[in-house]
Amino acid sequence: MRRRLRALAALPLAAALASCGPGAPDPAGAISPEDRAIGAEQHPVLLSEFGGEYGGSVALYVQQVGERVASAAGLQQQCTFTLVNSAVVNAFAVPGCYIYVTRGLVAVVTSEAELASVLGHELGHIMGRHAQRQESRSIWRQLGVIAVAVTGSERLTRLANQAAQYFGLRYSRSQEYEADDLSVRYLRDAGYDVHAAADMLAALQRQERFMTQRAREDDARSVPEWALSHPLTQRRIARAQETARDTGLADDALPELEAPYFAAVDGLLFGDDPEQGFVIGSRFAHPLMRISFEAPPGFTLMNSPRAIRLTGPNGISGEFGGSPLPPGGLARYAQALAAHVVGDAPAEITDVSQMLVNGLPTIIMQVRLAVRDGAVPLAMAIYDGGDGQAYHFIIASPPADASAQAIASLFASFRRLSPAEAATLRPRVIRTVAVTPGDTPATLAARTADPAPAALFSLLNGLEQRQLRPGSPAKIVVYAGQP
Repeated sequence: MRRRLRALAALPLAAALASCGPGAPDPAGAISPEDRAIGAEQHPVLLSEFGGEYGGSVALYVQQVGERVASAAGLQQQCTFTLVNSAVVNAFAVPGCYIYVTRGLVAVVTSEAELASVLGHELGHIMGRHAQRQESRSIWRQLGVIAVAVTGSERLTRLANQAAQYFGLRYSRSQEYEADDLSVRYLRDAGYDVHAAADMLAALQRQERFMTQRAREDDARSVPEWALSHPLTQRRIARAQETARDTGLADDALPELEAPYFAAVDGLLFGDDPEQGFVIGSRFAHPLMRISFEAPPGFTLMNSPRAIRLTGPNGISGEFGGSPLPPGGLARYAQALAAHVVGDAPAEITDVSQMLVNGLPTIIMQVRLAVRDGAVPLAMAIYDGGDGQAYHFIIASPPADASAQAIASLFASFRRLSPAEAATLRPRVIRTVAVTPGDTPATLAARTADPAPAALFSLLNGLEQRQLRPGSPAKIVVYAGQP
């Protein structure tokens, strides 16, 4: 049973439920044949770019919840719901009603109704045709698909660029409000607790605070993508609370369905996938490729299957990626990489040097890329990582001595891991346990494998809104294979 905190005063909302009445979007016009074609084409590219599909019973559970909400929206059997194998907290929708939610987001909600509200929110973006009206705002989205471009597939590169746009789409405030309102409507019509929409937003705000605090403690992992693409404000949470109240349904008039949610996430991979590598503090380490590098102070890392996105102080931005060495070796790889980065833009290679970095053959390139407002310095480091594999950094930054020193430090940190070092990198999973008499948040948190166990346990179990009682379920995080 949840104990909700409703301390905020009601806000006057003009037509808060306008989208829940006769003016709601017509399902018949939400998905065009062109939308379906776009979605079908983008689907495999999105999966390959952002983690692949996470299977098993929890994926079927997400699909079942999604279909229940889609039916309430008038889109029964018209949508595809996919659980993405990514620790990033994100959900997004592609025209054609292809809706994606990451396992990272599934881990931080605390009931089926909250999960339904996430999916209902994305359905709201589909119904409002919001994706068709927005464009990605960051030129650095293109850096995230350079690893695809090196393969030489022009079509795949184009699709990957479009996929990156949908993954990081920024919605306007009015679009977010419309999707929030529609989510409450769909929760009501699907038979879920309408207050779960505000609870979900509060859970994601707690996740944002958790990640921000962790970043202050020298963790290079970036803040949740969902918080960036769906801006979270206290106003949005208060508005969702008021919209739920305006339905006339009391707290818990409709079920939250905690039990099936907690059962479904038992065993869910938590945090980084060993096949994608681990972000540990300021270090990235890959146990299967046996490679590692250290992010300089102030840098953040965003992990994905194809590349690691890096951002740093003074406008530094870039990626780390890799690909098999082509015929022609490291020099040919460097040429192909530079050609795809530069494209048709005027550019000048200002310096090329060859050296050994931690025993690995390395090429360092400095490039000045002409853009509309001047020139962008690009620094590239390309390494022969052994076993026929090359790795690279591509970093853009303003010309400043501090930036140059940070980039040089980053480039010098790349190295191979020993077998013993790689063996210490183990995956973690969520384990659902029943609260027993005598259990406290502190005793349960002590069983959580994390540098900040108490904070993580509180986050995963929504302790700001939810009370633990004997017999109620709770989530802890353990290393795979532990009971």
